[in-house]
Amino acid sequence: METLSKHWPEYLMEAAELAIFIVIASLFACLFRYPGSPVYQAVANEQLRQLLLGIAMGVTAITLIHSPWGKQSGAHLNPAVTLTFYRLGKVRKQDAIFYVLFQCIGGLLGIYLAILLLGNIFTNEPINYIVTVPGMWGWMVAVVGEFTIAFITMSVVLVTSNHKTLSRYTGRFVGCLLMLYIALESPISGVGMNPARSFASAFAAQNWMAFPLYVFTPLAGMFSAAELYQNLFGRQAVKCAKLNHHTHKRCIFRCGYRGNGDNGESGENGEMDLSNRLI
Repeated sequence: METLSKHWPEYLMEAAELAIFIVIASLFACLFRYPGSPVYQAVANEQLRQLLLGIAMGVTAITLIHSPWGKQSGAHLNPAVTLTFYRLGKVRKQDAIFYVLFQCIGGLLGIYLAILLLGNIFTNEPINYIVTVPGMWGWMVAVVGEFTIAFITMSVVLVTSNHKTLSRYTGRFVGCLLMLYIALESPISGVGMNPARSFASAFAAQNWMAFPLYVFTPLAGMFSAAELYQNLFGRQAVKCAKLNHHTHKRCIFRCGYRGNGDNGESGENGEMDLSNRLI
């Protein structure tokens, strides 16, 4: 309860960020995938619509990561990300538990807001609550796809966020990857990669057919990327669990930057000082 009383703003930010992301994803899914949408009718090419959807969601992710809330909470928005940083020793157990809990709450809030806003267009086919399901090649190929995109994403996060020059661009790298995944990989696995988002859609639709795939495969992919990164660069190479640490916002994690002790509470690092401390 002490942790909750001190860190509740970050927990609420994580919930709100994922809720916003899901509402926006739902709106764009309806625009680009619902046959009655004017955008769907204006853009006849399915691949082009998928590319435009990817661009929209990539920009959304970048905006959230670089938003004031994203800078303070770390912009995980994803239990797989949080649990990977917990495994790396950058997130305390209590924070990891509350982050995952509030991410799931935020996911549910986002889905039910989308239902309220979009009604039957969102709940019926072809949108169907944006439930994550394997593509035309089946669940085995979907497992490979999910593992691959999760592995690549966490690898890019670790390499860029701990690099002196690239660290301020981590959010942009993540957003660009999401654009590519939605444009190219979504026919394979549906681009789940986020257990909280997949849980929210599955819960609302009561469609649990492939749900375990979208919980354990992203975790396996991100854990594998973390293990490889540690083996290559050492455990101390991971400085913090924030995707964007170029901020004056506080940091509640086990932060490796000067001025943040093991309690992770100071977090008042300015951008100029930080740029000189990143490796």
